Amino acid sequence: MMYVRIFLLLLLFHSAVHAQESIRYTGSTLVNVDYHHGQLRPVMGVHSIQVMRANREYPAMADGFGWTYNHAPMLAYWKNRFYLEYLSDERGESVPPGQTFLLTSADGYSWSKPAVLFPVYKIPDGTRKEGHTGVANNLFAVMHQRMGFFVSKNNRLLALAYYGICLDAKDDPNDGKGIGRVVREILADGSYGPVYFIRYNKGWNKSNTAHPFYTSSKDAGFVAACNELMATPLMMQQWNEEADRDDPLIPLQKQYKAFCYYHLPDGRTVGLWKHALTGMSPDEGKTWSTVARAPGFVNSNAKIWGQRTTDGRYATVYNPSEYRWPLGLSVSNNGIEYTNLLLVNGEIPPMRYGGNYKSYGPQYVRGIEERNGLPADSNLWVTYSMNKEDIWVSCIPVPVSDKAIQPVDDNLADKAVLKNWNIYSPLWAPVTTGSQGLILEDKDPFDYAKAERLFPAGADLQVAFAVVAAQRDHGCLQVELQDGKGTPAIRLVLDADSIFKAKAGARDKNFMSYLPDTVYNVRLTVNTTTRFYTINVNGKDVLTSLLFAPVDKLERIVFRTGAPRHFPHADTPADQDYDLPEAGEQERQTAKFFIRSLKITNQ
Repeated sequence: MMYVRIFLLLLLFHSAVHAQESIRYTGSTLVNVDYHHGQLRPVMGVHSIQVMRANREYPAMADGFGWTYNHAPMLAYWKNRFYLEYLSDERGESVPPGQTFLLTSADGYSWSKPAVLFPVYKIPDGTRKEGHTGVANNLFAVMHQRMGFFVSKNNRLLALAYYGICLDAKDDPNDGKGIGRVVREILADGSYGPVYFIRYNKGWNKSNTAHPFYTSSKDAGFVAACNELMATPLMMQQWNEEADRDDPLIPLQKQYKAFCYYHLPDGRTVGLWKHALTGMSPDEGKTWSTVARAPGFVNSNAKIWGQRTTDGRYATVYNPSEYRWPLGLSVSNNGIEYTNLLLVNGEIPPMRYGGNYKSYGPQYVRGIEERNGLPADSNLWVTYSMNKEDIWVSCIPVPVSDKAIQPVDDNLADKAVLKNWNIYSPLWAPVTTGSQGLILEDKDPFDYAKAERLFPAGADLQVAFAVVAAQRDHGCLQVELQDGKGTPAIRLVLDADSIFKAKAGARDKNFMSYLPDTVYNVRLTVNTTTRFYTINVNGKDVLTSLLFAPVDKLERIVFRTGAPRHFPHADTPADQDYDLPEAGEQERQTAKFFIRSLKITNQ
C-alpha cells in the first residue's frame, strides 16, 4: 500500500510539474539598445537578403505600385520553392487601401518581383462598425493576417489573407469587425486559383461580398484542403485576432496576438504570442494551460517566432528588447530552456518614407510553419520587415554556432567558403561572389553592403587580406576589427578621395593613396594588450598606430561600404512623419570592391 501511495504522489508531482512547466530563458546575455546590434554575438554564417525595396518615386523598381508600408511577411517552402507573402498599404499602417503581395524564389537569394496575391477590396458605402461613429464612403479595406500559408495533406498550397475595415487612421483592422478571411490556391506552375472567402465576420455573407464562398468551387481537392485547414485547431488559433470574438473555430478566444507554435518530443505543443507570452497544449491546440510571460524572455509588442530545427534543437527568433531591434535568436536543447542570446540582424537603415505606426528595425519575424515545408539546405529561414518598409529574409545555418573554431584562410573565389561569412545584402548594395572573390557593390544612398567573418578570439593577431577597388572617386570601403560585442578597435577606409586611411581617435590618419583595379595586399599585425598595430601594404610598413578603442580580444572582421549608423536610438521619437529627400533615387555611379582572400592567425 505504501508503494501505491508513493507511486500516486510521484504521479501527482509529475503532473504538477508538467502543468506548470513553461519555456524560459536562463542565459545571462541581455541586449544594450544603445547599439543596433545590441552588443550581441552574431550567429556565424547568417545571410540576410533584401527581397523587396520600397520605392514611391519609381514603382517599377519595387512592387509596381509605389506603396511604402510593407509588413507582416509570411514564408512557406513548397515544391522546391520559397513563397513569401506580405501585406501592404499605400503609405502607413491601417490607412487604406491595402493589398497582399507574393514573391517566390528557388534559392532564397534571387526573388521574383512582387505580384498581387489578394487585390484591393472596395467596402460597400454606408458600412459602419459597432462602437465607431465613422461611415464608409469610397473606402477600401486594409489587410491584416497572422497566417499566410497552409499545405494540406493532399499537397495543396493555400494562401490566406484577411480584409479588415479601418474607418480612420487609429481604427483597428483586427478587432473582429472586419469583412472576412480570403483564400486562394497557388498552383505548381506559379499561377493562382480564384479568390474565395473562407470565413466571414458577422454581418457578411456571399450576398454582400465581392468574392464567392469557397464551397462554390468545383475543385473538390481545393474544398477538401480548406475543410482540413478549418478542422485543425493549431491553424485556427492563428485566426484569433481577426475572427469574431465568439467564433467556435478558435480554441483559445482570449486576445493574445501573433500565435506560433512547435511540438516537443513528448507530443505537447508550445504556443508563443507577442510579449513572449507562452502556454502549452496537450491535445494539438484544443485546450491550453495558463498563458503567461515566459520567464527571462524580454520581448515587447513585436512578434516572436519559435520552431524545432533540423538538428533536433529549438530556436526562438525575436526582438529581445522593448524596441524592434536587434533581431536576435536563442537556442534550446529541449524546447523548454533557452540558454543563449545571439544576433541575426543588427542593422537599421534609414526609414526613407514616414507613415502611420511605422517602427524602426528588423521586426515581425516569421519562419516556416511545421507543415509548410523544409528548405533543401535544412537551415532555418526567417522573413521580416525592415522599418515596416522593406522585406527581408535571413538564412540561419543549422546547427547554430557563434564561434569560429578553425583559423581563417579563405580563398574568396571559392563560393563554398561563403557559408562561414555573415552577409547583409540589400538589393541596391548586394554582396555576391565571383572569380575575383567576394564582391561588395553599392548604389544605395541610404544603405550599404556588409560582409563579416568570425575568427578565433585573440589578443595577438596577424590579419591579411587582398582588396581591389574598382574606382577611387566615389564610394568607400570600411574595414573594421571588432571584439565579441561588436566594438571596433581598428577601422581602415578606402575613401572616395582616393586615400587609404585609418581612424585614430576622433581623426583619420592618411597613410597612402590608392588606384582603381589594383590589388592591395594588406597585412595587419595587432596586439590588443599594448594597443599597437602596424599596417603593411604590398610588403611595405605604412603605419604604426594605436587602437582607437581598447578591447580585450578581437574576433571578427567587417567589410562595409558605408559608415556605422547610430540612428535611431533609444530616445528617438517612435513615429516618423516625414520622408527623406530623394528617397527613391540611386547613386549616380555604382561603387564596387573585391575581397580576394582573407587569412587570420593568432601569433
